[in-house]
Amino acid sequence: MYRITTLAVFVFAAVLLTACSDTAANGAGRLERIQEEGLLRVATRNAPTTYYLNRHKQAVGPETALTRAFARHLGVDIEYVVRPSIRGVLRALENGEADLAAAGLSITPGRRERFRFTEAYQQVQQQVVCNAESARPQSVAELGDVSLTVIADSSYVERLQMLQSEYPELRWKEDGRRGTEQLLHRVWEEKLDCTVADSNIVDINRRYYPELEVMFDLHEPEPLAWALPPHAEALQQTANRWLQSEPGQQARRAMQNRYYAYLPAFDFVDRRALVRRIDTVLPRYDSLFERAGENHSLPPLLLAAQAYQESKWDPKAKSPTGVRGLMMLTGRTANAMGVDNRLDPAESIHGGAKYLSRMRSRIDEAVPSPDRLLMALAAYNIGLAHLRDAQRLAKRLDKNPHSWRDLKKVLPLLADKRYYPSLKYGYARGHEPVRYIHRIRDYEDVIRRHVD
Repeated sequence: MYRITTLAVFVFAAVLLTACSDTAANGAGRLERIQEEGLLRVATRNAPTTYYLNRHKQAVGPETALTRAFARHLGVDIEYVVRPSIRGVLRALENGEADLAAAGLSITPGRRERFRFTEAYQQVQQQVVCNAESARPQSVAELGDVSLTVIADSSYVERLQMLQSEYPELRWKEDGRRGTEQLLHRVWEEKLDCTVADSNIVDINRRYYPELEVMFDLHEPEPLAWALPPHAEALQQTANRWLQSEPGQQARRAMQNRYYAYLPAFDFVDRRALVRRIDTVLPRYDSLFERAGENHSLPPLLLAAQAYQESKWDPKAKSPTGVRGLMMLTGRTANAMGVDNRLDPAESIHGGAKYLSRMRSRIDEAVPSPDRLLMALAAYNIGLAHLRDAQRLAKRLDKNPHSWRDLKKVLPLLADKRYYPSLKYGYARGHEPVRYIHRIRDYEDVIRRHVD
């Protein structure tokens, strides 16, 4: 009996020691592993408020900017583990595929049971968003009268479940196939009455869908934070110290300024303002558009319309993202096109026309006119890589990749979680080039009719 008891105690001690070792490995050991391997693995998702590839195939986005700054602080490289949904992001964290999750995560009671969280780096509010032309609930009590759909396994579901005890008539549907951005698009299309979305997501998407209207806030502001595995205490403490430090505060301010400070609502064509500028401003640059058009075999009026779309013909225009000048060129594009001074109208127009011409030269010659030029404009706006993704997706959907009529229907699907996970370059705000081109063509038509 004594020998059996001793053996049992020995086995129990071994199991306990192993468990403690595992805990240590997941705690201090996780931070040590990151530093030894020189790599921080971050789980995220493709979305305009988190992570996406820009026209130069660079990973950008609010969460991307902040986590990259943290990785620099640690002195390590960063690798993004991209998943199509919040559910997938959290699963990747639980499975050990990532060291932290940065995906616009609210701190909810349910999530606290599964993960550690850093301190908050941003505050958001859950907002009820509807189409201004249809449903207009003014309170939670009135939500029972509309069709309300939210993404599954989200903080929105947790909040609605809490409210349901007070409002038993409250009903909603959960969509496990689409993200918040896609549900906002469906509300804009009037396929849904309303949805719930975080205020930062709403702010960005209302640029493109001005008919979206915030009816009311569902709750008090909530913190967004990074999620970590349950035993990653050392990594949590390190992240918190950095977020509270001056470099961390600077990184947070830079993120806010770049991605949220400049969010103009969608500006429908103001024909009267455009006509006034055709009379007062366009004559200063008329000859420059003519010369650039002749040099690069492009329609001068289209270049003028594109410049109006980019800067309203303001040669000193500048955005917080760093694009500048009449054609709003990035520093990288300006250098590639031989532009020394982006604020010089002649150089800016020449650089923009040269870049558009280069994009056109990379579009398949089988694409007929004017579709080839329209696709070049799309590539100018969103990047050639994402345009190629849209063309490949068009083939999959039995649409014509050489037809702008078909492609403009496919481009918005680059933001649809049913499709972008399988695309080579992932998520993109595909509705932007469609609207970009629509507005340029509208401006071009107004200019042509006024100057002819």
